[in-house]
Amino acid sequence: MPFGDLTRINSDAQSLGALNSLFRINRELGVRQTRLATGYRINSAEDDSAGYALGKKLEARIRGLSAALDNIGDAKNMLSVAEGGLQSIMDILQTIKEKVTRGASDSMAQEERTAIVADIQALGREIDQIVEQTKYNGRALLKDYNSGGSSLWFQVGPDSADTVQFQFTQSGFYSASLDSGLFGSLSGASTAADFAMALASVDGVIGRISAAIRDLGAFQKRLSVKEELISAQITNTEGARSRVFDADFAKEQLRVAKLQILQQTATVALAQANANPQAVLSLFRQ
Repeated sequence: MPFGDLTRINSDAQSLGALNSLFRINRELGVRQTRLATGYRINSAEDDSAGYALGKKLEARIRGLSAALDNIGDAKNMLSVAEGGLQSIMDILQTIKEKVTRGASDSMAQEERTAIVADIQALGREIDQIVEQTKYNGRALLKDYNSGGSSLWFQVGPDSADTVQFQFTQSGFYSASLDSGLFGSLSGASTAADFAMALASVDGVIGRISAAIRDLGAFQKRLSVKEELISAQITNTEGARSRVFDADFAKEQLRVAKLQILQQTATVALAQANANPQAVLSLFRQ
């Protein structure tokens, strides 16, 4: 703060110095109070340009990671719908297995075998309905997404390369696709020997559906691992952003207390500096 000669009152350097100090204290006090009000150490690029750029970059990554976490949840929901359809098909195939096993016994009459074949054919049509109706967001999962069709791609991270692909190893799930001497070979005239031969076909179809469910389970496990990783990354990145962007309330409150005292003393000093030049008036007294 400049110190001027009290007999030179035109410039009043002491008052100007006290006023500048008061302005500086008020400005810094306003910054600290804004930090306490918002919770942020950086409220504009002016506060810390490098920190602002870094904090916004970290914030963008956090939002990308959060969106990827939502994508993983949606993917798991989609695959759960597909798994539910396959589980329903598996239940039907197990029922068919029971019926074919009954038909392979000579204790069954031809009329009963004919009824069993009719039931098996009806169950085959039910499988086709399940394939048509197993949908997620308008997509027929068991109809369109297998090795004979498209793949499912999921964005599981904030970067362009963070994608995973799912594709069934089976060629299809319609009864005609599953048929390997099962639905087409049995008829009303089928004998016990024909049913016995069909048993191996039923086991083969059940094995293919089991493999498809296995594919889903393995991929869902991958998504669960990715989900845990993304959650940890969000937490760690949020911690890094917080250290850059967020205010330390204890530190800021201590600083505010100090500035409030300085504000009071600077106000008193300004008042005294304004009063000092009045001493010059004594030179004019007679």
